[in-house]
Amino acid sequence: MATPELTALTGDYTIDAAHSTIGFTVRHAMVTNVKGKFLDFSGSLHLDGGDPSASTASIDVKMESIDTGSADRDGHLKSADFFKIDEFPTMTFRSTRAESLGGDDYRITGDLEILGTTRPLTIDLEFNGAAKDPFGNERVGFEGKAEILRSEWGLTWNAALETGGVLVSDKIKLNFDISAIKNA
Repeated sequence: MATPELTALTGDYTIDAAHSTIGFTVRHAMVTNVKGKFLDFSGSLHLDGGDPSASTASIDVKMESIDTGSADRDGHLKSADFFKIDEFPTMTFRSTRAESLGGDDYRITGDLEILGTTRPLTIDLEFNGAAKDPFGNERVGFEGKAEILRSEWGLTWNAALETGGVLVSDKIKLNFDISAIKNA
């Protein structure tokens, strides 16, 4: 059910990449987690406070902007073993469905394209609120998470460990901290 507060949020928004994070966590060598993020991305949201199911999201990520804190590892991730950034410079997400789960919880489902392969992705989101910033911008914020199996997008490079297991987990945890500004 729509409230006046949610209805006031209806409109088109641009993701503020300077105040947002698209990140990931992957198990490394079966014993620790490596975290990373993408530094260059853009996106838009259409929020419908009266009918959240009519809301949409679109995100484009420049794969060359991957940052795990290690230049050597980032170079390997950009190579033909992983993201093949010369051939596939962008990862995209286009929503196909949005739903309210009650309270501040939402779920958005869409198509995630990596390496030219498109598969469904469902992201659970929490609405963090809305505010007018000191510059007069109307902002909204969301936190989200999802898990994927990288092999489903053709990301299959790995190395066996002497003690059993593999160097890089198939399961990737995605996390999103999104701040978006309402378009004038």
